[in-house]
Amino acid sequence: MNVGFISLGCSKNLIDTEVAIGLFKDNNYKIVNNPEEADILVINTCGFIESAKEEAINTILEMAEYKKKRCKYLIAMGCLVQRYYDDLIKALPEVDLFIKIDEYNQLWDKVEDLVKRNIVNKSETKAITKITEIPQMPMFEQGEFLNRTITTGKNYAYLKIGEGCSNNCTYCAIPYIRGAFKSRPFEDIVEEAKMLAKQGIQEIIVIAQDTTKYGIDLYKKARLAELLHEISKIEGIKWIRFLYSYPEGINEELIQEVRKNDKIAKYFDIPIQHISNKVLKRMNRKTSKENIEKLIKNIKENIPNVVLRTSIIVGFPGETKEDFEQLLEFIEYAKFDKLGAFPYSKEEGTPAAKLPDQIHGNTKKARYNKLMQKQQQISRNNLQKRIGKIEEVLIEDISFDNKYFIGRTMQDVPEIDGIVYIENDKNLEAKDYLNKFIKCEITNINDYDLIAKLP
Repeated sequence: MNVGFISLGCSKNLIDTEVAIGLFKDNNYKIVNNPEEADILVINTCGFIESAKEEAINTILEMAEYKKKRCKYLIAMGCLVQRYYDDLIKALPEVDLFIKIDEYNQLWDKVEDLVKRNIVNKSETKAITKITEIPQMPMFEQGEFLNRTITTGKNYAYLKIGEGCSNNCTYCAIPYIRGAFKSRPFEDIVEEAKMLAKQGIQEIIVIAQDTTKYGIDLYKKARLAELLHEISKIEGIKWIRFLYSYPEGINEELIQEVRKNDKIAKYFDIPIQHISNKVLKRMNRKTSKENIEKLIKNIKENIPNVVLRTSIIVGFPGETKEDFEQLLEFIEYAKFDKLGAFPYSKEEGTPAAKLPDQIHGNTKKARYNKLMQKQQQISRNNLQKRIGKIEEVLIEDISFDNKYFIGRTMQDVPEIDGIVYIENDKNLEAKDYLNKFIKCEITNINDYDLIAKLP
């Protein structure tokens, strides 16, 4: 039978999809990209914010149309299923099987029951009735990620080091969907990294909701720096980066490991969300304006040319005009190389949804636009400083007319940050450079991207 997959949401979700693909392949199913060719369609959903939930529902309904043709079974899994299991069963009879996150260890048994015996076993675990309750998720099984099928191409792969989150920010539903933070065993992660290197993967992207929490639950101490160091010893791995690191968890050991280790990208993705102490307190963030400013100063002083990325929420309940102006001033001070901003999304059941002084949508939109205008100029100024420099670029694509090699520097996360267009003015053979690292000179900028030439 043929199986098609659609993975929505974050890169952590993508890894779950890759594990599921590996399961189907191990059981002699053929993986297809075209839904018209699929006997089974599997959708891994996101249930984090309103727009993601809408996308998930629309995708399920769209894929359900294929059941009028070849498709026999439609399966939905992931965050949306975990969060709205009971409601989805009633609302989407087109779906043959719903698989919650806490049932991933039963995934294959449930698929077999459906396909071979036409039996659908409903979830035995309790659905989320109160979003204030943090579910207990199953522990990681040894080797469960080793047979995953990498879908991100030949150059990079994500490496999940933990699941869930224990920060309990008031605006966020993730702890209630994926449970408290659980670290994977150190040795299992290193083993998976070695497996990826043997497959030819050159860039490892270490991910968790908060990578700085890695190890605390298992080993009673943070071990992110140690883990990065161990991965860097693996032959074949050229670049390592880690996403995401909450400011209060970034310690001196981690800063120094990034500074000293040539394989680790000089790149920190630090989701600060705001800078006003009043707003941070309402968000239940575990830091302050003063500590964030001190951290950024420390990182910049220790790591020359470090790239800083952050995420910001504008229009959080109770955010005054003064709070927002303070945020704008901080953005000007910090000069983040990359910044993602989001108007506050009211997530049902979260503490923030019940807060007074909710901000009007038009105000949120206006503040978002003002913030991004400021950041656009900052990003442009930062990029201009790179003109004339020689940088190493990983070539990942070729323009259709062969005029440009397209790649990324160590300072750019795939599919999030900018890219580099390298002029192929010497008409070089593209295949000789694809998936290779080359040195080139930055000559110009284009919005958030760089233009370069071969030296």
